[in-house]
Amino acid sequence: MRYSHQREAIKKIVQNTNCHPTADWIFNQTKIIIPNISLGTVYRNLKLLEEEGEMNTIYDGNIARYDWNTESHDHLKCKECGDLVDVHLVHEEFTSKVKRKFKFDVDNVEMTVIGTCSKHA
Repeated sequence: MRYSHQREAIKKIVQNTNCHPTADWIFNQTKIIIPNISLGTVYRNLKLLEEEGEMNTIYDGNIARYDWNTESHDHLKCKECGDLVDVHLVHEEFTSKVKRKFKFDVDNVEMTVIGTCSKHA
């Protein structure tokens, strides 16, 4: 993929946040740096960055959020404020149970645990 100033700006914006932003949020942040950028350009570049393995898309209901952390990980989601937090949960027991019970080989597990964060407990 050839270099793109717009794509690089979008990538840096996502990498500099841990909030798992939406495309609209990324668009608004990018407009500060590149005032004439369009929302379509942001979406196209997010798709290219995902295809290149530079970021992941997380579907939170019907909302796409973007994550710079491409390592396998899980999320905690607060049902009060909607925050998503990266966590690493142990899956070995889970995957072996799935294999035994359902005769299904697990390649990857991505889990979102929903509850209430400490700000709202």
